[in-house]
Amino acid sequence: MPSPRIIPRFGRGTTGVIEARKGKAIAVEKGHALKLINTHGKQVIDLFAFALDSDLKPLPTANLNFLSMQHTRSGNMRLNPKAGSKLFSNLRKPMFTIEEDTSPGVHDTLVPACDPERYRMLGVQGHHDSCAENLHLALEESGYPLPRDLTPAPLNLWMNVPVRDGGALAMVEPLSQKGDYVVLKSEENCLVVLSACPQDIKPVNGYGQEPKDCHFEIL
Repeated sequence: MPSPRIIPRFGRGTTGVIEARKGKAIAVEKGHALKLINTHGKQVIDLFAFALDSDLKPLPTANLNFLSMQHTRSGNMRLNPKAGSKLFSNLRKPMFTIEEDTSPGVHDTLVPACDPERYRMLGVQGHHDSCAENLHLALEESGYPLPRDLTPAPLNLWMNVPVRDGGALAMVEPLSQKGDYVVLKSEENCLVVLSACPQDIKPVNGYGQEPKDCHFEIL
């Protein structure tokens, strides 16, 4: 495994692309904000985050502090965070505040990241990109490797998973439109990993089932 190293700083004004089907790691300092743009509309972004120390170095795995969907649901008493909601870590510490959301506000906190086994269950033979794999590749490239069997559940931005009568779940086309964006203010130094979800079998990324690029900006 690569040894931990200082992660490059991304200052205000930094912009970039999250390529379709791929992942990207971004260091976001406390007090800065991360703007995520659904450039083409309908594209889901899986968002993972891990706390960094004051020098933007990874914390020891034994002290792992990561964005947690179950703690976020409990902290807000909502299935679906909205503008003004805080996103909490597994230590119940706020990691982000949702400052703006220009979309209809439909996101998901229930569904785990897609992974190789998920695609095998869907009938895929051979390799298929996945958000779990994108997470681990991005962390390894950043010098912050995690065991491959440890994949926190992400915040699935713009993913539309309605709860039906009787508690059944569905996966339907996102309600987001071209140019919609979410702004997350960082409450602590974080390493954020973003995955432009590669799902092209279910309508997670729209009924066209064609994953697309998204963009980000540090504010």
